[in-house]
Amino acid sequence: MYIKEIKSKIDSKTIHYVIQFNKEDLQTNERKNIISPENFLQLSIMKFPLGKTFKAHKHIYKDFSSEIIAQESWIVLKGQAKAIFYDIDGSFLQEEILNTLDCSITLQGGHNYEILEHDTIIYEYKTGPYLGIEKDKESI
Repeated sequence: MYIKEIKSKIDSKTIHYVIQFNKEDLQTNERKNIISPENFLQLSIMKFPLGKTFKAHKHIYKDFSSEIIAQESWIVLKGQAKAIFYDIDGSFLQEEILNTLDCSITLQGGHNYEILEHDTIIYEYKTGPYLGIEKDKESI
């Protein structure tokens, strides 16, 4: 698996990730945590054998002392998209091509996507709650 961290030029924090899946990822039988635990959006890749089960559980509400920002991830299920990443001040950082099974994660900063293949299918994950576009987004 190729994991690319894209850092802010302003404060050098990692604000975007690009994760590219490869055939070697099918050979491992372990959990790999990709995003550090202090972020609201978490990502791990896991491969399990037949019959694997887990202890039943539910997640609990947490008290946060810091400001909450929406964090977002795109996973390309089929096709291809170009991810365009921006720094926390809105300045352009870089572009990355996402292919089938690749993933992008935005923790801070901005992003845009351009679909490069007809009928591209994407899963989008983001933190909520969603309170409407005017309370969620600011155009760059």
